[in-house]
Amino acid sequence: MSEFIVSARKYRPATFASVVGQQSITSTLKNAIERGQLAHAYLFCGPRGVGKTTCARIFAKAINCMNPNGAEACNECESCRSFNEGRSLNIHELDAASNNSVDDIRALIEQVRILPQVGKYSLFIIDEVHMLSQQAFNAFLKTLEEPPKHAIFILATTEKHKIIPTILSRCQVYDFNRIKIEDAVGYLKHIAQQEGVRFDEESLNLIAQKADGGMRDALSMFDKAVSFCNSNLQYKEVAQTLNVLDYDTYFSMTELLLAGDYTSALVRFDEVLSKGFSAQTFMSGLNQHMRDLLLAKGPAISLIELTGTLLERYRQQAALCDTEFLFGAISLLTDADGKIKQSSNQRLLVELGLMKISGLGKKKNEDEPLEDYPLPELPNQMTSSQANQPAPQPVSTPQSAPAAPAQPIAPAQQEQPITAEPVTAIVSKEEPEAVPHNEEPSPAAPRRSTLAGLSIASLMSNATSYDNAEEQNEEIAQEPTLYDPKSEEKLLAKREQVIKAILEERPRFVVAFEKMEVKGHTILLEVPSQTLYEEIMRSKTELLLTAARIAEVSGALELDIRINEQITVERPIKLEDRIKYMTEKNPQLLELKKILDMEYE
Repeated sequence: MSEFIVSARKYRPATFASVVGQQSITSTLKNAIERGQLAHAYLFCGPRGVGKTTCARIFAKAINCMNPNGAEACNECESCRSFNEGRSLNIHELDAASNNSVDDIRALIEQVRILPQVGKYSLFIIDEVHMLSQQAFNAFLKTLEEPPKHAIFILATTEKHKIIPTILSRCQVYDFNRIKIEDAVGYLKHIAQQEGVRFDEESLNLIAQKADGGMRDALSMFDKAVSFCNSNLQYKEVAQTLNVLDYDTYFSMTELLLAGDYTSALVRFDEVLSKGFSAQTFMSGLNQHMRDLLLAKGPAISLIELTGTLLERYRQQAALCDTEFLFGAISLLTDADGKIKQSSNQRLLVELGLMKISGLGKKKNEDEPLEDYPLPELPNQMTSSQANQPAPQPVSTPQSAPAAPAQPIAPAQQEQPITAEPVTAIVSKEEPEAVPHNEEPSPAAPRRSTLAGLSIASLMSNATSYDNAEEQNEEIAQEPTLYDPKSEEKLLAKREQVIKAILEERPRFVVAFEKMEVKGHTILLEVPSQTLYEEIMRSKTELLLTAARIAEVSGALELDIRINEQITVERPIKLEDRIKYMTEKNPQLLELKKILDMEYE
């Protein structure tokens, strides 16, 4: 059995032409050699595995070559052979990570004075130069600025910012780029053909993308995948061995979100979590997928670092996605990505984002304008647009049913379209007379879907019945919502008590309820921000129940909230004003201050 050599070493470039993805740098170095314009110090910096040390070795060998072919080494002269065999006395490599003291630099300076035995130059390649100590850098400054004519230094580092400016100013700096996915895929194809490995292009794309611009990482993953797949790289198996989410996961998830099927999307997300992937990893990958779909819709498709059949799949799915859907999805995922690290329930945060995106897909299917990005709503859930509409008028009851004395009867001619009513809070002292089930409602009375109760069971029951009715195109008639004709009078009479009770439970709502107004059975509020609006809407049912209980309203109440950014909250600003404000609210604070002997700060 022959000795195995990893691909990163076996196929390490030996010429400038074989360096992957650094054409601008290799062209500059070749021109410097051909013209004899060699500097005394070079600094190669960039991410790991992009060819810094490799280019330094090729450059050093080409400089000392006795019979160069243009700017490439001949690999036949004594200098080239000695370098290839690891016995060169003119090309020295130093690891600064383990030789970072002042004494190590002093030894290097002594070695620099020795003339080359073969060739014109003594070259010193110092890898990970940022690991040198501050004292070592200072000891190195003079020699680096004015070395002997035969000495050339080539420094390499992955962390350029850690090198002191006085060192940077003495070097020609070359910044190496991350290797593009198409360049990495091309080199992996070459190696696979040399090794007789069968592959599909999606497998190599996955390896190159996982390597994140490092060729050495890509070759290590390639060797691992070849061992697992037995020299036949298949996309599914490669994804499994690299423990990454395959492209199919994101393509299928996008299809479900486009269809508005948030239930299946949550099940699919659960499968991803069961495979050991984190919620943040999935969300980041889905965000990248949506970004690539957006780019695939136009000439910016060249920015997607993919090749072959995979790029065509992106183009096909992008054709099915509206730009508004993709923009909304990217916005939601980006916002969630900024919150996920601080979230105590990351799974719920991602699930919420998926449900919102599926709401965008559902609106697309229904050809509705994409004004905002709400959750898929229950039929009786009040939306922001409904909150700003006038309160619905009461509807008439069937002729055969006796009406309660307090119930206002609307004219039969004022028909309204069949819509879902907002959630209302009903506090009734007396049970209204039930409408007989054996009698059909009057044709003039519009059929409505309203919420009869406020329990979780009733919410789920109404949601289920709504879905069934939508599928079967049937309409379900329920009792109309009852309003107390004296709602406004009762609320205004108990206005101060209502505000006080609400603010004791929800102090944050003070800016909204301080200027509360009442119109009929509707409580009118103004808030300064969208955030406060959403918070009040989440507590709407609780607030309405509190108001109805204190004001003794026996019918339904509604909440109309408008956003007014011009509202300013009057609060004390100066220290003495704050103290006065706090002590007026709670005089015991002064006694506590005296007992603890505290000072105002």
